[in-house]
Amino acid sequence: MVGIERKGNCLCGEVKINATAPDNTVGACHCSKCRKWGGGPFLSIDCGSDVKFDGDENISVFNSSEWAERGFCKNCGTHLFYRLKSNGQHIMPLGLFEDDGNFVFDHQIFIDEKPVCYSFANETLMMTGAEVFEKYLSPE
Repeated sequence: MVGIERKGNCLCGEVKINATAPDNTVGACHCSKCRKWGGGPFLSIDCGSDVKFDGDENISVFNSSEWAERGFCKNCGTHLFYRLKSNGQHIMPLGLFEDDGNFVFDHQIFIDEKPVCYSFANETLMMTGAEVFEKYLSPE
């Protein structure tokens, strides 16, 4: 895949990440599972399936739904990925990667589950949960 090479690591440094993101866009997920997982909206970048981990013996994977699983570092607890089971697509926390100044916050998903206590000032594409499932998880 042609894209932007990204390097990152977990908080303790035991898991190192090499990923190729197709672009520099950042999204926010407001679903109840992501908010429970991280304590707030999940700010992430799509790294597709071209992701390599050094220290993968330190990764634990939680089967969070029929269609996805979530990975984290066994040592420090850092969230590493939300991965679709069907195609191995990795949606990864923005904070894992160094901010090169080129990230663009351009979309929000599960906007219908967003609590009223916060909102982002950026104008973005906004999709409900139903729209997300229809676009990304519907059988073709």
